[in-house]
Amino acid sequence: MLQDGILKRKENTVYFENKEGRKILPINKISSIFAYGNLSFSSGVVSYLSKEGIPIHFFNYYGFYEGSMYPRETLISGDLVIRQAEYYLDPEKRLCLAGKFIEGACGNILKNLKYYARNRGDIQEIIENYVTSIKTELSRLIDAETVPSMMRAEGKIRELYYNALDEIFPEEYRIIKRTRRPPNNKMNTLISFGNSLVYSTTLSEIYNTQLNPTISYLHEPFERRFSLSLDVSEIFKPILIDRIIFKLVNKNMLDDGCFRGEIGNMLLSDKGKKIFLKEYDEKLKTTIKHKGLNKSVSYKRLIRLELYKLSKHVLGAENYKPLVMWW
Repeated sequence: MLQDGILKRKENTVYFENKEGRKILPINKISSIFAYGNLSFSSGVVSYLSKEGIPIHFFNYYGFYEGSMYPRETLISGDLVIRQAEYYLDPEKRLCLAGKFIEGACGNILKNLKYYARNRGDIQEIIENYVTSIKTELSRLIDAETVPSMMRAEGKIRELYYNALDEIFPEEYRIIKRTRRPPNNKMNTLISFGNSLVYSTTLSEIYNTQLNPTISYLHEPFERRFSLSLDVSEIFKPILIDRIIFKLVNKNMLDDGCFRGEIGNMLLSDKGKKIFLKEYDEKLKTTIKHKGLNKSVSYKRLIRLELYKLSKHVLGAENYKPLVMWW
């Protein structure tokens, strides 16, 4: 929801109302609500959405994630929460899982770069050099003795990745340096907006499992944030957001009207948000043939499956292997 408005409930119907009219929300087809405008609602709406297990994710004026109305958890497993905590408290077990999240993220980063190395002969050698450098940094994770040292290695890999993307994208969309609040150019704006979406979507998927969203391994658990969502999102940023950005830029789907502000403080306009959100929604619904399940699953479902694998790992049923694109 990009516009300001009010959520109202009449019996088992919820609708969004503003000066432009009223729109009924198909609750049976909604898994979560993303609110980018000022949203008001009654306790009746909150009660009904909570009953249906539908969270509302709130974003501020700048498009940054602010918080969520997270329904009361119904899929509760005391045993799983205890095992999650054990894996956090045990340095060796935590280090192993933290490394797996970085391994998955880097595997998908390399897939993106290798794709461009194959399809861009003019920069193939340059991109292949970055791929080699990233693999070298990734190999050093084996020797990491603490999570902060892993985070530093991951930061170096991200820096190499963004430098490689600057070779791929036109000058107008170069990252130069990763900035967040506020993003200082078009590419940083697109990355920040997309990353907030992945974080929120992952949080919604965690709600539908028995995992506790506040117990994490790569990112430190802090008050007022669902840090497990940050962990798992690392794997899906290259799969979802980076691929969407590649499409938007390469197909010239964005223009200056999609951005607002000046260099040093640039954000997506409503027009830009609509285009990005449309592509994001379509990407989540897109299906691929899952080589393990031997059936088609959506990109959104891949996030849920990743969480199930994590649950099995902490319960000791199956070692966790992060998702790396095979397609």
